Amino acid sequence: MLEKQTGGAVAQLGECLTGSQEVVGSIPSSSTKIFLHANLFDENSMKFDEIDYDKVKTYSIKDRKSKVNAADFAKPHISGGSFSQFMDSLPNILAAGNLRKVIDKVVEAKSNGSIVVFAMGAHTIKTGLNPIIIDLVERGIVDAIALNGAGIIHDSELAMTGQTSEDVAASLKTGNFGMARETADFLNGALNDCASTDTGLGGIIGDAINSSDMPHKSLSVIAAARRADIPLTVHIAIGTDIIHIHPKFPAKLFAAASLGDFRIFSSVIAKLAGGVYFNIGSAVILPEVFLKAVSLVSNLGHDLTDFTAVNMDFIQHYRPVTNVVRRPTKGGGTGYTLTGHHEIMIPLLSAGIIEKMGD
Repeated sequence: MLEKQTGGAVAQLGECLTGSQEVVGSIPSSSTKIFLHANLFDENSMKFDEIDYDKVKTYSIKDRKSKVNAADFAKPHISGGSFSQFMDSLPNILAAGNLRKVIDKVVEAKSNGSIVVFAMGAHTIKTGLNPIIIDLVERGIVDAIALNGAGIIHDSELAMTGQTSEDVAASLKTGNFGMARETADFLNGALNDCASTDTGLGGIIGDAINSSDMPHKSLSVIAAARRADIPLTVHIAIGTDIIHIHPKFPAKLFAAASLGDFRIFSSVIAKLAGGVYFNIGSAVILPEVFLKAVSLVSNLGHDLTDFTAVNMDFIQHYRPVTNVVRRPTKGGGTGYTLTGHHEIMIPLLSAGIIEKMGD
């Protein structure tokens, strides 16, 4: 073995590549070493036949199917242009192309009398999107909504105070996280005071908000759905929400009302053929609820072919992708994943639908 400094001429290293010697070049500025094995360049010691590039077969690029076409490229924005012009300026490629396809699916569903369902995690509410969701409900674009347990907390807090979402890190160590009195008193009280759980959890809370004197109840998605007479179902998991740690939490009533909502939700899913189902910002609860409802209504003989499933989140998680987008659409249907922050993606989606449908 011969060691040479790389500071010398390249020709000096070349002179050392003789026989089967191993050359080590030490780079003074670091401890990196370059190992060059001379026998790799010795034609007499090659173990494999050299590839004959002269026999490579080629074809014309004109005969190839390419995945990117200049006709699908973006167009520069024109100052003062309309939102429709902005949407048309997006490239018809990958996520931008899929956003357009999802918008078209919603417009097609509504024109054919099929349903559009929004299943939403509470983050959708916390990012200030209630006015947009309510607008879609009042326009008749969204036909049913499903929430997790956190959804009724943030929605009712907005109706009560016009604000929500506490600083968890600041209040956790002091034991104050989740201990807001009014939130628990209202939600737990609504269940304790209800005459029956037959209307489901969403119906009970919606009626309680609408009949209240809350100053910001116009911001409530739950109340808006109740006024529009569309199903809004709430699917809880005991122990996941702050109201569960309050002393007057009526567990049996919440469980019964949420089970009633699952039955209502399943009735909605039974009519999903030709429609569009959105899972927005729920990583576990709502994808699992959807999967069980799909199994139930399929078992009962309902047709679920040719529907569209869409997962929207800023991270694509296993359950939404697998149990919403892929598995349920295997028998016939289309699945899309749209990745991005809700506070950007939902306004884009909503405006795209409204522009496409026209007033």
